[in-house]
Amino acid sequence: MTHPTDFPRDPSRPALPAHLRTALWLAEVGLPVLPLRASKLPMGNCTACTSSKAAGPCRCGDRPNMKFAGPCQCPAPCHAWAAATTNPAVLTSPAWARAWRQAGGVAYHPGGAGLTVVDLDNAEAVAWARQALPATKTVATTRGEHWVFRGAMQSANGVRPGVDIKSLMSYARWISTGTGTMAVLPDVVRALVVREESTHPGRGEVDSSSTTRATWDRSVATGCRHTDTFIRTGLERGLARITACRDEGAGSQAYGVARFLANQHTTCPGPCGLEILARHIIEAAVSVDVPEAYAERAVNNGFGAVLVRAS
Repeated sequence: MTHPTDFPRDPSRPALPAHLRTALWLAEVGLPVLPLRASKLPMGNCTACTSSKAAGPCRCGDRPNMKFAGPCQCPAPCHAWAAATTNPAVLTSPAWARAWRQAGGVAYHPGGAGLTVVDLDNAEAVAWARQALPATKTVATTRGEHWVFRGAMQSANGVRPGVDIKSLMSYARWISTGTGTMAVLPDVVRALVVREESTHPGRGEVDSSSTTRATWDRSVATGCRHTDTFIRTGLERGLARITACRDEGAGSQAYGVARFLANQHTTCPGPCGLEILARHIIEAAVSVDVPEAYAERAVNNGFGAVLVRAS
């Protein structure tokens, strides 16, 4: 998807509910959107999706922001940012009608539009951005500012005091068109996330809650069109690339391996057992001292970068 060069200016559908009107307006220029509750949180999942985290993939297939990666065919706006769409037929569908009636706002998925939002939560964070970042599109928030850049990256919270990165696998609340012109995403922002990889414990002190390794087999991949040999060979080669990064780069390698493996399954009807493959990749990164939270984020982003585009 190509990213917008700027936010739109003026919605023109006075007959529609306000939040739906805003959503359609944003979708027209390529911003995938979803309804938010008054609490600024996404709508709750439908019945079929509610227990997906605890009980396995939901009946609709689940989406990559949840524990189990893969496309979701659920007609309702489930799974937060992964429900975001630019399709007006979906936005105005009966399955979304109740959500729009209850909505207290609109959110958009920056990564889905090729954008990154640097969320500055207080005056100190804003002051840092003005010193460290190039001028770009700026949107005032209740407590700080959103700085919007052209280019997508992995998302992360708390990269600095009061600074979150919202891009792939996250959503940002729509507030206004803001001021200024979007700049290209600078390396200094990307480095805020990469830097987490270097803050690992010493050898022999792996920060991991994993105690057992799940096993991939045909029983968890009944909809995969590939042979067992193909899957296992690709996984083993990917894990070897990760564990070869003994000193640095394992987290970035995990992202690349996850993205590569996800690409192999974009035409499979599913399920393909991708959650099991993801666990193997995470554990390989953790084995060379990547913090588990960082490894999980890198792998989820790698799968999400492909599967969101393919869904």
